[in-house]
Amino acid sequence: MCVKEKEYEYNRDIVVRPVGRGAAAAKDSVNLSFGFPATELLPVEALNRAAAGALNAEGADALHYTGGQGVAQVQEWKLNRLRKFGIEAEAENYLAVYGAGQGIELAARVLLNPGDTVWTEAPSFFNALDAFRHAGAETVGLRADAYGLDVDQAEQLLRSTEAAGGVLPKLIYVIPNFQNPSGTTLPADRRQRLAALARAYNLFILEDDAYGELRYEGHDLPSVYSYAPERVIYLTTFSKTLGPGLRLGTVIAPLNVAERMRVLTLNSPPTPFTLEIVGRLLQTYDYDGQISRLSACYRARRDFMAERVEAELGDAVTFQVPEGGFFLWLSFKEGVSATEIARLAREHGVLVVPGEQFFTGNHAPAPFLRLCFSYSNEQEIARGVHALAAAYKLLIQAQRRSL
Repeated sequence: MCVKEKEYEYNRDIVVRPVGRGAAAAKDSVNLSFGFPATELLPVEALNRAAAGALNAEGADALHYTGGQGVAQVQEWKLNRLRKFGIEAEAENYLAVYGAGQGIELAARVLLNPGDTVWTEAPSFFNALDAFRHAGAETVGLRADAYGLDVDQAEQLLRSTEAAGGVLPKLIYVIPNFQNPSGTTLPADRRQRLAALARAYNLFILEDDAYGELRYEGHDLPSVYSYAPERVIYLTTFSKTLGPGLRLGTVIAPLNVAERMRVLTLNSPPTPFTLEIVGRLLQTYDYDGQISRLSACYRARRDFMAERVEAELGDAVTFQVPEGGFFLWLSFKEGVSATEIARLAREHGVLVVPGEQFFTGNHAPAPFLRLCFSYSNEQEIARGVHALAAAYKLLIQAQRRSL
């Protein structure tokens, strides 16, 4: 579980005053913005021992371009591990990458040409949206509800686009488990139907499963890949469980796509020494124990953040409690600028991400904010949510004065 957290204390009489737009965040700001894992739960000592063991066992081979045994060890471990999500793949379908981010970039480079169309959930992960734009593709956000992508709408839009002789998407990008930023989980029946649409319309699904291991309720669901392995590129990463600084992710893809991705990486695995360390670690490390520790901590922080948001903001916001992952997705009432709330919150000591960054150009963003509960302890979460609520109240007061 988390390191024992102190009782939180903060000044309930805090007064938030407007300051200049150029003001920077305070040095002691609470970071509820980026999706970082809990620092105190990163396996520093275990990785330190694994690094020494890799050098002792592999010697100079661990430092060469192709690495030593660790490259194959990580591959074998990952292919076995992914069976829990219904993924049965061979070595030729596997590719180690610099985190899931490189997997997204490689998929975009392999599959997309300028002028192609990518459909995404709305909202969706902003780095993926940027990758598709940089590839010259048009991104179109599809409706999502409390259960993720509205597959009914996707099917209707595919049917109508084809009937009108329009351009079908080359790719549909989804985050089925504990979606970033909304926290939604795509039900199994929608996953199966989405896979069927990929087959029927000869398009690809890019399945980003960065948070799949971090489930706090319910049971694991089959991956979209498991329903149509010839049409799905599956991505996952060690960033959320062992540490983002490792920059180590996994792609599982159809053979023709995997081969083209491998060409773009010049047939060189990412950071072979990192693979040596992780490969050595996974031979003896209790990875399931690490997942249990993370899940216990994040479940407690999620519940605590939800409690503080309800206490501090009441009916000013709505949100759903995710079954896993890192984020709460707050929806404010119409007419409230979440971007302005985020600005005021930053100036008064809490960093959050305004929702506009998670939408494509075809959507007028509703007033959303994303909060991350994984990185900060309960004392920091309490202080941050309190400052966020104060910023919201300040904005409402300013709007009333302007009427």
